[in-house]
Amino acid sequence: MANIGLFFGTQTGNTQTEAETIQKEFGGEDVVTLNDISQAEPNDFKDYSYIIIGCPTWNIGELQSDWEDFYDELDNIDFSGKKVAYFGAGDQVGYPDSFQDAIGILSEKISEKGGETVGYWSIDGYEFSESKAVRDGKFVGLALDEDNQSDLTNERIKAWVVQLKQEFGL
Repeated sequence: MANIGLFFGTQTGNTQTEAETIQKEFGGEDVVTLNDISQAEPNDFKDYSYIIIGCPTWNIGELQSDWEDFYDELDNIDFSGKKVAYFGAGDQVGYPDSFQDAIGILSEKISEKGGETVGYWSIDGYEFSESKAVRDGKFVGLALDEDNQSDLTNERIKAWVVQLKQEFGL
């Protein structure tokens, strides 16, 4: 199976835990390599044809701080020919007007740099009013909410990984 690069940023540890769960669902570290974005360089992306981006939304629609610091570096990466999937943690109750904005912001930038977005996720089962992560009625990636729907996280990750394996052609 192809090697997948999973790049994540985390503040509280939730996104790292989710990244580890995704890695496990794919079959472990032989399949998915975890990369903390706070330690990453633009060059780290070049060896992967399949990339997963994990970023929680902070405050009112902001990127997690390590992704915020790395954001301008995305301009130095050619994502052409790469399939890119996104997942994020957010709070749909506390921040219904900016739920999952971070993955929307990142997907827009990475798409501009040639990345092909895969892993779209249904908005069904969520209650929010606005999101920069919604395109054509779906999230650009897996939307997780540890504050209000933590009981659904593992089930959602399992279903999303099955979907990604198919979309990655693995």
